[in-house]
Amino acid sequence: MRVSVVLCTHTLDRYEAFTDAAESVLAQTYDDIELVLVSDGNEAVAERFRSDYGDRDDVVTHCNDENVGLLESRNNGAEVATGDVVAFIDDDAIADPDWVAELVEAYEDKDALAAGGKMTPAWVAGRPTFLPEEFYWLVGVTHRGFADGPGEVRNTFGSNISFRRDVFLELDGFDTNIGGRQGDKNLQGGETELCARLADEYGHGVYYNPRARVAHKVYDYRTDPKWLLDRAFWQGYSKRGMEVFLPASTGEEYDFIGQLIGEFVPERIRGLLAGPSAEKVVQFVMLFVFTAVVGSGYLYGMVKWR
Repeated sequence: MRVSVVLCTHTLDRYEAFTDAAESVLAQTYDDIELVLVSDGNEAVAERFRSDYGDRDDVVTHCNDENVGLLESRNNGAEVATGDVVAFIDDDAIADPDWVAELVEAYEDKDALAAGGKMTPAWVAGRPTFLPEEFYWLVGVTHRGFADGPGEVRNTFGSNISFRRDVFLELDGFDTNIGGRQGDKNLQGGETELCARLADEYGHGVYYNPRARVAHKVYDYRTDPKWLLDRAFWQGYSKRGMEVFLPASTGEEYDFIGQLIGEFVPERIRGLLAGPSAEKVVQFVMLFVFTAVVGSGYLYGMVKWR
């Protein structure tokens, strides 16, 4: 089974991080891999691709005619790929050496149509002690309560997800209007929308293998409380948007709220009573703050799309 890994970038400013991501793919323990590098309309980046990787048989390079955004860039990468499976990773991530091998296991052993894995944090500026693990999804990291173990989920993060290429192409890939639907740049959820269509068309979700690990670099700006609160608001807004456009797409969010209230809050209360600390207190408070901000974004979306 040949796996094509699509990696997109659009500026030389991120090229060092991009190179880390590319090298982590080329260092996989699984042998039959093709790395597809997509420059989003930047010829200088494409030239750097050709200079650094042009002599490799396992690397394909592509440059968009213009800047079209991440989702369309990924679609273009899947079009030029030749693998049986097309996988996606971001240019600020680093794949575990066994990442692709673990994804392939889901296809060969579970007959999956799509497979993804766990996102782990690489705290570039140190771990923000105020951020509860239940809200790690705000920084693109798999959060507490995501899944109990291997099995089918709605979707995994876009930096650690893959599809049988024929299925991906039959579904016409990512909806490039996400993030631009009705001119709304704050609407997010490309992988959520695609996986909702996958479930509707094929009756299957994404097989989650927590051993298929990708580390996400969390830079200092992503640990700023103001940035996180702003992201929480627009994530709540996007949840409502996805619910409007795809009514069956937000079930996991409701399950998470139930788990948050019924399991995690009581556990944290018990932890505080057993041995209080400043970090425990702050995280307990922020649990409610982030929930409230996400909820306010959701309510704003309800007003906009009533």
